[in-house]
Amino acid sequence: MKVLVVGKGGREHAIAWKVAQSPLVKEVYIAPGNAGTEKVGKNVPIGATDIENLVKFAKEGRIDLTIVGPEDPLARGIVDAFQREGLKIFGPDKRGAMLEASKVFAKNFMQKYGVPTARYGTFENPDEAKEFVKTLGERVVVKADGLAAGKGAFVCQSQEEALKVVDDLMVKGILGEAGKRVVVEEFLEGEEASYMVMADGTDYIPLPTSQDHKRLLEGDRGPNTGGMGAYSPTPVIDKETEERIRKEVIEPTLKGLAEEGIHYRGFLYAGLMLTKEGPKVLEFNVRLGDPEAQPILTRVESDLVEHLMEILEGNIRGVELKVSPKWALGVVLASKGYPQKPETGKVIYGLEEVERLPDVVVFHAGTKREGDKIVTAGGRVLTVVGLGNALREAKERAYDAVEKIHFEGMQYRRDIGDKAFKYLGG
Repeated sequence: MKVLVVGKGGREHAIAWKVAQSPLVKEVYIAPGNAGTEKVGKNVPIGATDIENLVKFAKEGRIDLTIVGPEDPLARGIVDAFQREGLKIFGPDKRGAMLEASKVFAKNFMQKYGVPTARYGTFENPDEAKEFVKTLGERVVVKADGLAAGKGAFVCQSQEEALKVVDDLMVKGILGEAGKRVVVEEFLEGEEASYMVMADGTDYIPLPTSQDHKRLLEGDRGPNTGGMGAYSPTPVIDKETEERIRKEVIEPTLKGLAEEGIHYRGFLYAGLMLTKEGPKVLEFNVRLGDPEAQPILTRVESDLVEHLMEILEGNIRGVELKVSPKWALGVVLASKGYPQKPETGKVIYGLEEVERLPDVVVFHAGTKREGDKIVTAGGRVLTVVGLGNALREAKERAYDAVEKIHFEGMQYRRDIGDKAFKYLGG
């Protein structure tokens, strides 16, 4: 088989790395890829949203399976375009991708189909949005309606801050069209967690549980980012909680999509707040999370390509996902200035030494090759994943590896996974 992975981040490196392990696969292509993906396949200089040329490449190259990493091409209809040409591709179509592409669509959908979420209002008028802010508590969440690369949600610590964010999005237009319409919602108290499945209509296969760390700084301080690290599994989702997530979130969501005439086939990600009342949805994503995909895929022992082909051929009930009992913990190394204005072009040192370490995998994101050197080329640069029989062991492996890597301005959180220890007894 020939497999094409669309995207250039850490998630896409993890997908390509996993795909390359399949005995079914002879060639792996990544479009456009990064300096890490070139070690597991061949990079193709086509952007993730250049759908016309991706279709052309897949047709001419006789690609057997395409896997889409990021949300943007899904929202633009890449799956519809591939399907029109009879090409196999894993991901939801453009209508299904609306769950992530529009926060307003997602919130209205959840309300319609009884999926638990925060109390909210949607607005196209900044004055009306501000009036609604004043009806909520001191802490308020403001979200841009459109895609913003994981940076469109603002958790405001005061109403004054929320009013400023409304102005920034709707009047100043700091996120362009994505922020012209906003969702304003109540702040939810609880523990945040990620739950992902592989879906085919109303049937689905759960992936290992995980917990992301969205804020830039230790102790969940600083601005929201695309994610500064994640670990899997997470003890914050016990068996009882997982059952509630499946019954109250995943199943009514897939059933609701079917009632809307949408056959949802692809990864479905529920970003959750585990409140005293139960799980509530913060957001839906229509692809694997990043950085959650990196530790999750290092734990998947069975053949991902075989599973995706079974799903595409209508045999999801034949999928037997095998998962390692080991823990996996991933630490994101980011550029100076991330998430606002990341500095790039800095030489990365120590990669060769770290890649030789046992039970450590380094996934590239914002990297590129310049001659014989690898340099930074984005905000989130690398995700360093450590594996261990216990969470503490996985964490030690990951951070020991992180200490061997260096580039100018490198920043990372030192507390990834610490939230879990209170559930694990210290």
